[in-house]
This record gives sequence, structure tokens and C-alpha cells, in this order.
Amino acid sequence: MGKPEEPYIRIVVETYIEGGSGLHGDIHVRPIAGQQVSRNLRVRFPKSLRRAHPIGTRFLVYAKLTDREGGGEFVHTNHAWDVEVLGKPSE
Repeated sequence: MGKPEEPYIRIVVETYIEGGSGLHGDIHVRPIAGQQVSRNLRVRFPKSLRRAHPIGTRFLVYAKLTDREGGGEFVHTNHAWDVEVLGKPSE
């Protein structure tokens, strides 16, 4: 369990809606495209920040690629680590 060899990295993540996923709630977080981690990975991210900003808001976070025993990879952030709110991308 875990990936101790994986380094801590700075990445940009964004909130999005995914209903009926079987996970807790509909607001989820994923890395944006073009970074060193796949956009398809889920991000463990503080629920309070997900709810405090509009869907599509981007955040610059410290993160680490990890996994669960018997489960797949995901990106871990910690509620105590610094998070910079970048806002929504201009449309």
C-alpha cells in the first residue's frame, strides 16, 4: 500500500461533476491535462474546498501518486498542505 518511492509534486487540479459514480457526492477532483499524472486519476482533496468554490475551479496543490491495497492508483493531497486557488479558466 502506498508508493514511498513516488516524489511529492506540484500539479493543477480542477473540480467537476460526476453523478452516479458510486462515490461519495457528485463533486470530484481530477488533474488537468498535460501534466505528469493522468487526467483519469481521482484526487483525494478536501471536501470543504470542493464545496467552497464553483465547479471548474482550478487549484495548485502538492500531491503524491499512491494506491490502495486491492485498488487502483489515485493522487493524494492533504488538508494541511498549502493549496492555491487559481479560479476558473477563462472561456
